[in-house]
Amino acid sequence: MHTLPRRLAAEFLGTLLLLAAVVGSGIMADRLAGGNVALALLCNTIATGSALAALILTFGPISGAHLNPAVTLADAITGRFAWRQVPAYLAAQLTGAVAGVSAAHLMFGLTVLSISSHARSGSAQLFSEFIATFGLLAVIWGCSRTRPTAVPFAVGAYITAAYWFTASTSFANPAVTIARALTNTFAGIRPADVLPFIAAQLAGAVAATLLFQWLMPALKDD
Repeated sequence: MHTLPRRLAAEFLGTLLLLAAVVGSGIMADRLAGGNVALALLCNTIATGSALAALILTFGPISGAHLNPAVTLADAITGRFAWRQVPAYLAAQLTGAVAGVSAAHLMFGLTVLSISSHARSGSAQLFSEFIATFGLLAVIWGCSRTRPTAVPFAVGAYITAAYWFTASTSFANPAVTIARALTNTFAGIRPADVLPFIAAQLAGAVAATLLFQWLMPALKDD
């Protein structure tokens, strides 16, 4: 069992590298795609899904590689994770996410942080975030019971797909959402749209968690 400081360091570093991949690949894709938004999104998608799978494989043995407040809260709801440790995990994830945006900006010669003006609002976007996060937690709960070694690849594959089948491009992560409000680049979201996104994400995470406690009752016993 790893100590809490080591697990927090893993959550911080994992989330930092995730955001560096999301934002950095978005900047690179936007610069190289020549105005072709579909191509830019495809490049952003491949980098994000690949990085996510790799990071879960790397940090999973240390902290569980939540890298996502919705996952941490869902794990606590099932009793698999101690509520007293939730605030520390959330703080590590959020600070790691902001640091990841800063790292991406510095790599591409941009200001350390910048407020996004990219509007992502409306009922379709919010429903998309509900579905994206519901599906993410469904994949995690389903695979963790039957094929735990497949979780990193299943999560990476699902997020890759969800970039394309959701109108919101599948943030599915409150820490990612907050951090992406601090980048006025391809991956950004304006601050006014952050809280509705997070509400939809948490609703999706809770709904999937409760459903899978019924579908797979053994989850309660882990």
